Amino acid sequence: MTQHDVTAGSPSPSNAANGTDAGEALSRSTDAASLARSLARSAEIEADLDVNPGRYRMLTGVRPTGNMHLGHYFGTMHSWQPIQDRGVDTWILVADYQVITDRDGVGPIRERVLSLMADTLAVGVDPQRSTIFAHSAVPAANQLMLPFLSLVTESELHRNPTVKAELEATNGRAMTGLMLTYPVHQAADILFCQANLVPVGKDQLPHLEQARMIAQRFDKRYGRAVKEHPVFRRPEALLSQAPLLLGLDGEKMSKSRQNTIELRMSADETAKLLKKAKTDSDRHITYDPEGRPEVANLLTLASLCGAGEPQALAEQIGDGGAGTLKRITTEAVNEFFAPIRARRAELAANEDYLLKVLAAGNAKANEVAEQTLDAVRAAMHMNY
Repeated sequence: MTQHDVTAGSPSPSNAANGTDAGEALSRSTDAASLARSLARSAEIEADLDVNPGRYRMLTGVRPTGNMHLGHYFGTMHSWQPIQDRGVDTWILVADYQVITDRDGVGPIRERVLSLMADTLAVGVDPQRSTIFAHSAVPAANQLMLPFLSLVTESELHRNPTVKAELEATNGRAMTGLMLTYPVHQAADILFCQANLVPVGKDQLPHLEQARMIAQRFDKRYGRAVKEHPVFRRPEALLSQAPLLLGLDGEKMSKSRQNTIELRMSADETAKLLKKAKTDSDRHITYDPEGRPEVANLLTLASLCGAGEPQALAEQIGDGGAGTLKRITTEAVNEFFAPIRARRAELAANEDYLLKVLAAGNAKANEVAEQTLDAVRAAMHMNY
């Protein structure tokens, strides 16, 4: 286990140990200067992955609030197999506890967890080389919430962008305690398994900054189990360059809006949905993301599925109109996802296998979590 190799996970210069500086670091984590530094560091890590993959443990996670769709695939899932194949220790979290952060009920959670398992394996994740595990099955990881909550203030939690967005969207409805402490829960996810690489979009950088801040504050306040190294590695960002896909209605892609194409859908279902996709009244097709976002969105989707560059596709279609655009996009999507869907159908039909893979991942996660918790107890002088 590479728990204490901190070479690749060195602390960010902005990680201050005192509350005021740390709060400022959280606020600055997405400003232009910080983003430029994060992009530069991400590029360095990207280059190093092929040279020193053993330095890294990557953690990514998905909330099973519904079925995975094309936005999930092109946003993050498409990168899991390449990272795994480069020799990076890859961990994928099925974040089932996070489903209840802002909901009265979890819905068909077991069905969605198994669906996510099928999607994960279908896109090329190999359970012999990667670890897939569930929040609720790793009690030692969740126990870290208690010492971690002692290291943050209420005002810092309220400054987190996800928490702020939730507050703005509640329309007066009280926020749950779990939603308020969502950033700390994410920190526990990252730190318990000693992950030092987290693929994120730039809007998620504050969560990573929060995790680094908690790791550094723990080291300062409680100390170390072994003098030579801190208990936790400091995680760094692998920034995603994936384009933002809109939903079929031209709005933000969202399960709740039902404007997505799910990975599990058939070719016919995909064709029916794309036929209804929003475009505009101009028959001549051009690639203009600002002026014609819905048309550009379909061109981008077709391009991501191997149909060619968006600009060239637009020129090829020309006066063919929205009908031709939708036909080309449908053909590209269905051809691209055909092998993934075929593999997924086989996996979904074998629930016993999915549960076996998850059980093995949970066992490994528990082993690592117990080791981390032992080190936390030793640092806190609670190992009795």
